[in-house]
Amino acid sequence: MNVQQSNFSANSLEAHWMPFTGNRDFKADPRLLVRSEGVYSWDHNGNKIIDASSGLFCVAAGHGRPEIADAVHQALLTNDYTAPFQVGQPTSFSLAQKVANILPEPINHVFFTNSGSESIDTALKICMAYHRAKGDGQRTRFVSRERAYHGVNIGGVSLSGMVKNRETFSGVMPNVVMMRHTWREDNKFKRGQPENGGVELANDLERMVQTYGGSTIAACFVEPVAGSTGCLVPPKGYLERLREICDQHGILLVFDEVICGFGRLGAPFAAQAFNVTPDLMTLAKALTNGCQPMGAVAVKDDIYETVTSASPDNAIEFFHGYTYSGHPAACAAGLATQEIYERENLFQRAADLSEYFLDAVWSLQDLDIVTDIRGIGLMAGVDVAMDGAPGVRGTRVQKALFHSGCHIKFTGDCGIIAPPLVSEEVHIDEMVEKLRATLVKEMEG
Repeated sequence: MNVQQSNFSANSLEAHWMPFTGNRDFKADPRLLVRSEGVYSWDHNGNKIIDASSGLFCVAAGHGRPEIADAVHQALLTNDYTAPFQVGQPTSFSLAQKVANILPEPINHVFFTNSGSESIDTALKICMAYHRAKGDGQRTRFVSRERAYHGVNIGGVSLSGMVKNRETFSGVMPNVVMMRHTWREDNKFKRGQPENGGVELANDLERMVQTYGGSTIAACFVEPVAGSTGCLVPPKGYLERLREICDQHGILLVFDEVICGFGRLGAPFAAQAFNVTPDLMTLAKALTNGCQPMGAVAVKDDIYETVTSASPDNAIEFFHGYTYSGHPAACAAGLATQEIYERENLFQRAADLSEYFLDAVWSLQDLDIVTDIRGIGLMAGVDVAMDGAPGVRGTRVQKALFHSGCHIKFTGDCGIIAPPLVSEEVHIDEMVEKLRATLVKEMEG
């Protein structure tokens, strides 16, 4: 046992109830990362592992950035905490302006949260507050999608269309209806945006309007590219048609950009990549490069002004917030992260690397075990054939891949590859080669 191993006893793992993890399985065969730098991490046995999913899609600028660590350290020494209710501190205003500078017009107002899940629940409340301020309090229905993932707070679970995230929890919000997801059998192995079915699938929202009445629907929530469910790229015309229907019926369009945001698609946000501007955007993950917990909701000027103008002078306009909203250390991390993106031109770097990345991932389609590949920008989903129950093979492949020196996030039987934006071609080659070797071993039994 080496020195790093000796820091962990058999019982030291028991106290922590791990999230989205088979706890008994993990504690029987721990996979502990103890150090990270660039696009690599090292486990407690000293093995080097390439990070092919940017942690959980958040470490866009690579691990171990001293600029971010120094900024957080200095923030904690200077002003470790400021109560965010009725008091402010400068860095939250600086970060809000920095983010607003790269948001599509006219989205210029940013409300800070601590995670993507909190961003979704905050967006739900902003939608409710906006419609009530306009005298449209009857708009209490929300539209989401099958195979959607919008976090794990009760609002996000209610909007999510992934059965395992919902079936245990009976207390979901009422008045949530689901459109179909955007994956179609005839679009298998299609790269980028599929040609087929975009307008037809988006017209599910029009069906909701005709069934429930457009004046009862507050908002439609979609991930521009569904991320955690397996990189479902929207067919051409899909987002444009959603925007058109929302405009016709006074429905707010919300883009969940928690995964797509901050360069993942080669543009600041998916809104710019697809040239469709929503009314609200939820953000998190790469906002701070994963170095501090932080999320945000960005809204159009009209939404902010409508809500804030509806209350009397000197009154609180929006009764919502968190103890750690706009925390000084998180804001410092966010500012340092945004400066890295700008200085190193990482969004354009992602755009330039995309073709090479997608070529490499699509090279896996010759394997019989691979049943579909989808991808755009620096994100791709690779489906592997189910073995018995859903997720059995995916979990087995993920663990084997880790022990072969590569981490990829799996949801069920889909591996989701999302390399850091600082990756080079040699890193893409390593990720795909290790995935190929692991899949070949799985096929051989």
